[in-house]
Amino acid sequence: QVPLVESGGGLVQPGGSLRLSCTASGSIGSINDMGWYRRAPENQRELVARITSDGSTNYGDSVKGRFTISRDNAKKMVYLQMNSLKPEDTAVYYCNLRNARNTYYWGQGTQVTVSS
Repeated sequence: QVPLVESGGGLVQPGGSLRLSCTASGSIGSINDMGWYRRAPENQRELVARITSDGSTNYGDSVKGRFTISRDNAKKMVYLQMNSLKPEDTAVYYCNLRNARNTYYWGQGTQVTVSS
């Protein structure tokens, strides 16, 4: 069973919106932090947003005010609402979580391309 499965990536025009979703499998157990990272070509992986089990959030500087992270604990899902997308947001986006045993999991990545 794949631990994390992402969906929602695609091609969007500048100024548009996308919503990413990530589902954790039941084998992961209780979940603490959940988040999204991204890696653009020739760049290092960077934090996009994280959310703790009590709902506290933090965002990368480049996405503050445009992206919103949320989670559904019952469904073991985390979401990333991305608005006012820019070409520089183009990257592979990865879901990440830390479970109660402090084990980290990564999704396979979903491509987001912002282009006219």
